[in-house]
Amino acid sequence: MDTALSRAQIVRWRTAIFTIFFLSGLSVATWAARVPAIKATLGVDNIQIGFMLLGAGLASIIGLSLASVVLARFGARRGMLGAILTFSVGVALVGIGVDVANSYVLVVVGLALFGLGNGSVDVMMNVEGAAIEKTIGKTILPLFHAFFSFGTVAGAGLGALAIALNSNVLAHTAVIAGLLVLTGLWASANVPAREIAMDPDADPAPTEKPRLRERLSVALSAWKEPRTYTLGIIMLGMAFAEGGANDWLALGIVDGHGAGEALGAIGLAIFSVSMTVVRVFGGPLVDRFGRVATLRVLSVLAASGLLLFILAPNIPMVFVGAALWGAGTSLGFPLGMSAAADDPARAAARVSAAATIGYVAFLCGPPILGFISFHIGVLNTLYILVALAIASGLASGAAKPLPVPAAGSAGDKPPAQPADARPE
Repeated sequence: MDTALSRAQIVRWRTAIFTIFFLSGLSVATWAARVPAIKATLGVDNIQIGFMLLGAGLASIIGLSLASVVLARFGARRGMLGAILTFSVGVALVGIGVDVANSYVLVVVGLALFGLGNGSVDVMMNVEGAAIEKTIGKTILPLFHAFFSFGTVAGAGLGALAIALNSNVLAHTAVIAGLLVLTGLWASANVPAREIAMDPDADPAPTEKPRLRERLSVALSAWKEPRTYTLGIIMLGMAFAEGGANDWLALGIVDGHGAGEALGAIGLAIFSVSMTVVRVFGGPLVDRFGRVATLRVLSVLAASGLLLFILAPNIPMVFVGAALWGAGTSLGFPLGMSAAADDPARAAARVSAAATIGYVAFLCGPPILGFISFHIGVLNTLYILVALAIASGLASGAAKPLPVPAAGSAGDKPPAQPADARPE
């Protein structure tokens, strides 16, 4: 059995997972900040950049799908470290491919490793974040996701600094890759080895450990459960709405409302800030009102914000719609992850399955919207997101916490039940 953790161990564990979320965001923004330099140095066009993005996206989905298998084989601590090292190597290879080998193929390989590692670590860090929630008895997964956003902000800032200093892609990515490796080693060392996380170095004795085939069976079992697909609807709707905003919100302001490019960028910034603020401060609201009620209210906010964004008569109202849109989509993904991890024994399998559904929507949704918008226009296409936000709200009952076991948690006290887990 897992041994109880001291308060100091829990604090180090929580800090380590905050750090891993931050590192994932940092790596994503590092690549994104240097796309123009990569394009110019390699002499590629937008179609070739699109193939780069497609390769990274497909590798991310593979990483998501394999995460539960990695957990079953290596456990959470080693699995997360391996994933961090993988995307660190990918970041470094991008720089080498651009400034040393001048090789489009090597950059694609680097991005594939980058996507594979990030996709895999995404599941494992969410499993660990959900386990911390159970240990401390508070909703904290939205705050973990806010740290991913902080990582993207830091990555964008460091990218801007590197450009201002005339640093080439190789020097920039080498520094970031080194930072990722060193910080990842520290973070993984502060994640406690736990039997429930399938860590090989956790007790019990080797003779008591389930065989790999049994662990794999547990790891893949979530795809047979109807609740996984209902949670997937929640995450699909919100991930589609978030991904659609990232790629089409600014264009909707420019092409749909006839504003300038600067106003389009401001609208996207308003969306991102609104989403991050709700993720930072949303945990106590979830603890007070419960997951289901929170998700229903947020789905209404998302749908209302989208409708206001589409139909607004002026730009200030468009910005209000963008803010509501960002707030409404902020917690769907983290709360879906949290719900998927309610049963610690099956957390890895369920989070992997739910995350795969959500990320497929996040990655594949924007291109689908682009194809549709070619025929009916950007703003009309956004009505699809309104429908998906409503569907997410209708499916939110699936996020109701599973019954809490009678036994205490691995921490100093049993976890508190969220509001929607208590008797009516």
